[in-house]
Amino acid sequence: MQTLIANGKKLPMTNNVVIDKDAAFDLIDELRAAIPEEIRAAKRINSEGERIIEKAQEEAERIVASAQEQAAFLIEERGLTAAADQESGRIIGLAQSESAEVRRGADEYAAAVLIGLEGEVVRTLQSIKKGIALLDERRHVAGAPLEAIDDEIDDGGEDDGWGEEPEQAEERASRPVRS
Repeated sequence: MQTLIANGKKLPMTNNVVIDKDAAFDLIDELRAAIPEEIRAAKRINSEGERIIEKAQEEAERIVASAQEQAAFLIEERGLTAAADQESGRIIGLAQSESAEVRRGADEYAAAVLIGLEGEVVRTLQSIKKGIALLDERRHVAGAPLEAIDDEIDDGGEDDGWGEEPEQAEERASRPVRS
């Protein structure tokens, strides 16, 4: 940009210069390309986060001031320190029950997603087994069965739970999650 301005033609009796419009636009296009969209998005997210934090701090200060006024009133007017202790216990209990409810909901959602994923994996495994069976059938027709390979895969010893039927997996995936 400095080179473009330094090489521009100076207008007589002013500090202004005439620059090449196409060169300036090319330079601007290069600058736009140099600043990735992710940086702009990160700046937007960062400023939004700062705005939310400021708002939360203001709200927290307002709540604290209100609580302090109420506490002072109760102590001065009635001497109800015990009532203040009970109220704080109630608020903490309410917050704990609400957090437990949120946690329970999140756990139910995660379990539902995992059950759905399990059903998809079972269906995929069934498709793989059908593909292997089809290949085994083709090779058997050609005179070279894949049974030896299939036996090596199945000789894991104990049941790993993958042998269930797709209907059983779908039934399990549709059951409600217990908390």
